[in-house]
Amino acid sequence: LSLMSHPLCHPQLEGLCSFLQFSTCPEPFLVRFCSWLLALTPDLSYTSAAILAEQLFLRRVLSLTQPPSRHLMAALTSFCSKYSHPFCRVLVAAVLQEPGEGAEQTKLMCELVEECLEPHSVHLVLSQILEVPLSEKLLPVLQAVLGRQEVLPPELLDLLVLTLCQQAPAFATSLSFAKLVMAVLTMYQSQVS
Repeated sequence: LSLMSHPLCHPQLEGLCSFLQFSTCPEPFLVRFCSWLLALTPDLSYTSAAILAEQLFLRRVLSLTQPPSRHLMAALTSFCSKYSHPFCRVLVAAVLQEPGEGAEQTKLMCELVEECLEPHSVHLVLSQILEVPLSEKLLPVLQAVLGRQEVLPPELLDLLVLTLCQQAPAFATSLSFAKLVMAVLTMYQSQVS
């Protein structure tokens, strides 16, 4: 495992993860491994962290049919605390593209947004959501993003408002969408005309 503190090319790292069966390893091991990752010096590169996020968590998160175990949640939280940007690029993107309701995935994303992600990663999640067609599944995640009450860059706020305006007819009967619009108008009233 000490190899991971040295630069590895992508196929080497993916091969090592596959050999060590990271995607199916027991969850208590996952917690210990993530704690070890946090102590690594130097930090993992962005690409290495993205590969590990995919290998360690992607299959587990996409297959959730009930709330994540405390071990999985601890591992996710620990990994996010240091590598939230690559984590969002890999995991959030995959959850957003997953068809269907994905109730457990949505709840997990909300919890991570509310409790774990740094402000710049919250902005990344918002921009990722705004790149895909809105659905009822995504509204709670958007609400969680707004609940953080972060100051949004003007271009991101403009995109959010534009998206909400364009999508309004499709959500004419949605209470969640109405709450979302009210939250935006309340929070950013001085910037929204």
